[in-house]
Amino acid sequence: MRTGLAYDPGPFVDPLEALMPAGRHRSSAAVEASPDTTAPASAALLTPRQKRVASEYLQRILTARVYDVARETALEPAKNLSRRLANTVLLKREDQQPVFSFKLRGAYNKMANLTPEQRAAGVICASAGNHAQGVALSARRMGCRAVIVMPVTTPRLEIDAVQALGGEVVLHGDSYTDAYQHALALQTEGGLTFVHPFDDPDVIAGQGTVAMEILRQHQGPLDAVFVAIGGGGLIAGIAAYIKAVRPEVRVIGVQTTDSDAMRQSLAKGRRVLLADVGLFSDGTAVKQVGVETFRVARALVDEIITVDTDQVCAAIKDVFQDTRSILEPAGALGVAAVKAYVEREKCRGRSFVAITCGANMNFDRLRFVAERAEFGEQREALFAVTIPEERGSFRRFCALVGPRAVTEFNYRISDERVAHVFVGLAIHKRDEAGRIARQFQKQGFATVDLTDDELAKEHVRHMVGGRSELARHERLFRFQFPERPGALMRFLEAMHPGWNISLFHYRNQGADYGRILVGIQVPAGDEAAFDGFLRTLAYPFSEETRNPVYGLFLR
Repeated sequence: MRTGLAYDPGPFVDPLEALMPAGRHRSSAAVEASPDTTAPASAALLTPRQKRVASEYLQRILTARVYDVARETALEPAKNLSRRLANTVLLKREDQQPVFSFKLRGAYNKMANLTPEQRAAGVICASAGNHAQGVALSARRMGCRAVIVMPVTTPRLEIDAVQALGGEVVLHGDSYTDAYQHALALQTEGGLTFVHPFDDPDVIAGQGTVAMEILRQHQGPLDAVFVAIGGGGLIAGIAAYIKAVRPEVRVIGVQTTDSDAMRQSLAKGRRVLLADVGLFSDGTAVKQVGVETFRVARALVDEIITVDTDQVCAAIKDVFQDTRSILEPAGALGVAAVKAYVEREKCRGRSFVAITCGANMNFDRLRFVAERAEFGEQREALFAVTIPEERGSFRRFCALVGPRAVTEFNYRISDERVAHVFVGLAIHKRDEAGRIARQFQKQGFATVDLTDDELAKEHVRHMVGGRSELARHERLFRFQFPERPGALMRFLEAMHPGWNISLFHYRNQGADYGRILVGIQVPAGDEAAFDGFLRTLAYPFSEETRNPVYGLFLR
């Protein structure tokens, strides 16, 4: 059964020769894409190994069949962002595809290369989102059966979208890995062809048509293209085409700090399997990149930049302000990385392309994005300030705040001698937070800068004043729970009856995993048993008992 993973590139073909028309079959899109004016630079800038890897895919990309279902998306300037950064930022609008993602390019190209017998038998894939819709739409266009295995945690929005396109949805398991294993079993039972979301040469070639369009659409100097990485299919295709045709253009991958399998793999020279991945950017939450995508990225990708959740939220806001479109987190990674790159390099007057690769955003997640965007844009700072409980001290503190806009102010009396205030202030640059904290401290107000403290940003700002004399022997933890019925009961049933939950805070953020703050009273002498319980628990966690914000506001 054909999977594409055993692809043999065959004899070496020089990429420059692949661009020449003589004796070669090429699609009409490939003829338009031939960048003859830049071709002479290719041979000079690529090493022999890079030339070989790039050439393996060049002809496949030039002749890829994607335009039966995909459209050539716009390459449009982000005018406001470009003005702010003093560089030209162009958005490759893959969020405008029929399924709001680039994924249908690779899915359709894979299926177009199947034999008539394979298409008649049907296809199967495992996906929680964009790839599922790409396979379903491609199958409908080809008139073949498509079975889509999705985790039971998949949002209803994604399930409904796949079913509306004619896909047969099978819900199985708690994660993509569970769904993937079940899909392989169903493939064998039903004689179906597996359409991999990224680790397949035909899929990679289909995604590479994005780069073909970029180089045809953009005339003039181009410094770098920024590409989100999950399993690596998109960046493998883009890197292969760009390095064969315009090798002077840097190809920069982007991952979130908590889902950086490709970055770690390239650093270690082998594929790394992550124990856990963050799920805010669920479109790139992959624990292990593909065999083939790793090989291509190792040869052709120039650099990988990581960005955090706040930076991604700020990038979503940036794109909205320029286009009035709302990207999903994975779709905004490229924009977040452009901003980080410009800040790091202190560059001006350059041209960058960010691929806005998806817009399948869950509506409920927008409140979290709006709340965190100000942190990512470095426009809000949070502080815990201790002031004396005496007449005039609050007025003196407010005088120090001065004309700055107050974004949040939380206080509840809890001590006869001092008061702990949780305050948010609008700022213009990140380094202002440190200067403000030093100013407060200079005037005698003990201050803790909480701007980068996850406990403060996600939980404590909503819980100020929650003290209790009854919470003795309490330890504090942040957990990630699956957003599904029964997750809390599983946690409670695993606990010893002698351990009491003394604090619990949860806010639904519209994500696949919920972030929960739990205080647990562990009697003296039970610490070893409790630590053993944590090691066997399936949920990711971090202990916050020693976090200073806990002591100031909750303990």
